[in-house]
Amino acid sequence: MNAVVTLSRTDFDAVVMDLDGVVTDTASLHEAAWKRLFDGFLATRPPRAGEDHQPFRNEDYRSFVDGRPRSDGVVGFLTSRGIDVPPEKVHALAAQKDHDFQDLLQQEGARLLPGAVPLLTSLRRAGFRTAIVSASRNCSAVLGRAGITDLFDARVDGVVAAELGLPGKPHPAVYHEAAQRLGTSPARAVVIEDAMPGVEAGRRGGFGLVVGVGGPLYGPELLAHGADVVVHDLAGIDVTPSPAMERPRP
Repeated sequence: MNAVVTLSRTDFDAVVMDLDGVVTDTASLHEAAWKRLFDGFLATRPPRAGEDHQPFRNEDYRSFVDGRPRSDGVVGFLTSRGIDVPPEKVHALAAQKDHDFQDLLQQEGARLLPGAVPLLTSLRRAGFRTAIVSASRNCSAVLGRAGITDLFDARVDGVVAAELGLPGKPHPAVYHEAAQRLGTSPARAVVIEDAMPGVEAGRRGGFGLVVGVGGPLYGPELLAHGADVVVHDLAGIDVTPSPAMERPRP
């Protein structure tokens, strides 16, 4: 299931990657923040016919909120539990989740995942342009905490998506915007994603290669949603040196 992928400037010009769960371990912080939010909400909600008040689970995170804008995540999860709330409640829950996430980020920081910096360094030395994409409005803060802001030529996050009115994944709009900012066509760009909506966005968007990041447990679902290949982490991606295209070393 997991493979080694080799990227060459002969085939591609740019690499666009998701942040949480691909470059940084902040996906675990997002999941913890969602769990804190929903478990608290469900625990205090009176029993109602047709509603499921069981605690928030990992499969809920992956199916309904991972990779999606916060409000979409709130609606998606609550709908799956047969719960309908007014728009103002959706907004309040989304705001609380952001508060909880920032709390956790301050406590635990932004840990880089295996292979992230070596891959980004190799990509840029070989002449690839790189962009980070995230549904989170905290993307810039996370990059800063991790010390990797300068390893990306472009950023399309929740703030940019809101400013431009871009729909969230699995719609490919955020990835198309990233490719445009890098000055390349989707066909000449690689998408690297760990979430089902993300790989689906890459496939729908006509990107030249969609790489899923996930272990054996999640590999099949990533392939089913549009990944061309699955690697365990970014250490499973190699870059073919292209001396004529290399950037100057710092």
